[in-house]
Amino acid sequence: MRYLPLEAADRQAMLARIGVANIDELFAAVPVDKLLDGLAAVPCKKGELEVEREMGHLAALNVPAASVPFFVGAGAYRHHVPATVDHLIQRSEFLTSYTPYQPEITQGTLQVLFEFQTQVALLTGMDVANASMYDGSTATAEAVLMAHRITRRKSAIVSGGVHPQYRDVTRTLSHHSGSTIIALPPDPEGTEDIISRIDAETSCVVVQYPDFFGSVRDLAEIANAAHAAGALLVVAVTEVVALGAIKPPGAMGADIVTAEGQSIGNGLNFGGPYVGLFACRAKHVRQMPGRLCGETVDAEGRRGFVLTLSTREQHIRRDKATSNICTNSGLCALAFSIHMTLLGESGLRALATLNHANAVALADALAGIDGVEVLNDAFFNEFTIRLPRPAGDIVEQLASRGILAGVPVSRLEPDRDELSHLLVVASTEINTDEDRDAFIAALGEVLA
Repeated sequence: MRYLPLEAADRQAMLARIGVANIDELFAAVPVDKLLDGLAAVPCKKGELEVEREMGHLAALNVPAASVPFFVGAGAYRHHVPATVDHLIQRSEFLTSYTPYQPEITQGTLQVLFEFQTQVALLTGMDVANASMYDGSTATAEAVLMAHRITRRKSAIVSGGVHPQYRDVTRTLSHHSGSTIIALPPDPEGTEDIISRIDAETSCVVVQYPDFFGSVRDLAEIANAAHAAGALLVVAVTEVVALGAIKPPGAMGADIVTAEGQSIGNGLNFGGPYVGLFACRAKHVRQMPGRLCGETVDAEGRRGFVLTLSTREQHIRRDKATSNICTNSGLCALAFSIHMTLLGESGLRALATLNHANAVALADALAGIDGVEVLNDAFFNEFTIRLPRPAGDIVEQLASRGILAGVPVSRLEPDRDELSHLLVVASTEINTDEDRDAFIAALGEVLA
């Protein structure tokens, strides 16, 4: 039975209550040329078997990431996820558990989140971490709002090396807060002078590490300049496995570190759900969004876990909340924590080393092809190459040969012609010698 509970009179009463004559008026803000003239060309109905066949046909048009040599990154990375992770997160006590409002009956969930926070704090080199955010981009935007609260300023400088989508999300979330986002132009060469832009109105400087183009740089000088001006340094990390090999942001003076945790324990999942990591200095903890699980003892002296801070609009007056984040990515955070526990410190370092070695081998091979230039002096498992022709066209040609070669910068920066020949390439532990050989051979053919 179709669920259409409203009759014509009900709908007319609703329209009258909000002051419009008909449904078309609700779409008055949409340009006329963007509106459909009549019904969409979609079959009105099909049987279940026919729908399954149609959906199967559409699905077969996709190229699964695991089916071909895969070098796509730019914020979402294909890594091996141990079978243990999926087995454990599907246990009913984890899979169906709700948010831990009653600590006396949710000790397991609270302990998992406490351990997760500890891992994130150690990984980022920070004092304290929260119980996760939605994803890396929204965590970064929340970090900017947090910096505004701490410094009582409203201007953030965003490096040209920050992922374009992270910049867009930050700009969107800041739009109605009365703050200013100074987004510097894309910086594939690593030549921007971000320090000269810091002034007395700057609340924070946002940089990515490694940056969108893959480059790894020392952030200490930027941190010192920001602090001298009374501003904070916010560091965003899209490839969290990198922190197993490079200096943590906290060791370079970062005040807030955000990250996308998808690379550890979570598959690509068609773009989500993912898990945002958020860590900061202890002195700023009361301005941190989300919630914080803590360790305590009960009345009988036994170890226990509680929600120590919960500064969300669900728990306190909206005007006192630090965020409108109403949940955390609990199951994805659990997957992250399980994988991290399986790896341990030595395992994470080994995984990071393998990622870097694979990327170096690929970069060296690509640099040997006529017309290909590797732009990065230092990188982790992702780097940018300049091609002799538009990268988008070349990627399509490689895809037709069964190679998913990377992300053309033009896909994310379509209005900048000077970036049209740039391709961001990632190589993780899943790439084999055969994958690299296939990529090199196919690219050589396409460029010949």
